[in-house]
Amino acid sequence: MDSKRGTCLRYSIYSPLVLAIILLPTLHSTVLAKPPSAEDIQILPKEIGGFRLVGGVRPSDAVVREGLLGPQAAGQSLAADRHYSAAEAEYLSSENFRLLVEVVRFPRDSDAYSLLTIAARSARDPALSELGKITREVGTACVILPGRVAFFKGTKFVRVTAREPAAQNLNNIITLARLIAERIEKGEADVPVLVKHLPRWEEAQAHVVYLAGFRSLRTVLQDQPLLDNVSSEGDADAVVANYGPAQFIIVEYNTPQLAGDNDRSILAKIEERRTQGQLVPSGYRRIGNYSVFVFNAADEQAAKELIDHVEYEQVVQWLGDNPYMLEKAQREYYQTTAGVLVAVVKASGLSLLLCLGVGSFIGALLFSRRRAQQRHAEAFSDAGGMLRLNIDELAPQTDPAKLVGPGNRI
Repeated sequence: MDSKRGTCLRYSIYSPLVLAIILLPTLHSTVLAKPPSAEDIQILPKEIGGFRLVGGVRPSDAVVREGLLGPQAAGQSLAADRHYSAAEAEYLSSENFRLLVEVVRFPRDSDAYSLLTIAARSARDPALSELGKITREVGTACVILPGRVAFFKGTKFVRVTAREPAAQNLNNIITLARLIAERIEKGEADVPVLVKHLPRWEEAQAHVVYLAGFRSLRTVLQDQPLLDNVSSEGDADAVVANYGPAQFIIVEYNTPQLAGDNDRSILAKIEERRTQGQLVPSGYRRIGNYSVFVFNAADEQAAKELIDHVEYEQVVQWLGDNPYMLEKAQREYYQTTAGVLVAVVKASGLSLLLCLGVGSFIGALLFSRRRAQQRHAEAFSDAGGMLRLNIDELAPQTDPAKLVGPGNRI
């Protein structure tokens, strides 16, 4: 009897834990299965262009199942894990081809861009350098793959995928992606500023990986144990790019304190690994709130040249009212007034010169024309070729009847 009671007691104690373990996947699915919001439904209408909605809008967990978000995702983004919603819908083209549209909504533009770069990295084929390049053909930035187009615009990440091999016509896929992009607010309409601080960022952005609010960088560069010491618990962003064989990483911390603490920890770990003869970065430097790493560079000089291209732009934000707001407003007023005065003086001077120039040209043209007329005049005139009026009555009146004709004598 006691044995049975003990068994029942143990079962009653552990049953909540067992029940929680059993229901955990169900609870996770329930969280993901939130009904689509009105904004998602507005982005995915019943008809758009020549495409027709089939079956309605429903929740989606594809990005989690594929490992693009969640504990297995690159960077293990806290911000993206906690605050996002996903919906999907199927569309039928005029040729009766089915296309799947997935929309993932985030609180920040940078989160949507981060998911785009992670999705491009997971689909990229290292043997094909052109496959999976990030371009600006659709939305703010996009990735075009065989049978699939993914883009981000504002706070939305959108992916359009062909549901059947016969539907893998990129024209239909890109057309539907553009139609959906037109229904999304543009937001900041640009990539994060951290990407623009990469060396030759216009070229590098085609294959970058941007991590918004990362927890770990080892999922991006798994063969670099030093990155275990770079942790922000979701309070820092990072961008990873390749320059030939070299991997380049910029980590941006939100405060100088975090940047300083991590810098000291990283320098100590580098020195420790160097004394032990273990692998260390080709180059490392703290620049403002940035921690900059270079791995697998050709030599230390090549790593230094890459790091020298990074410039930290300091931004000051006041937690309360700016105490220098009046001085700032006065300075802007003076600058604006001076600019207006200079513009008025310039415009007046240009107008005066233009008038003088046009007047001189017209006067010179009339003078030249009069002179030409005088040179070709056959009539004699004692007034310089001009008609003289006898207004003052000084010229004598002549009677033509009294004049002696030519050859006659009196």
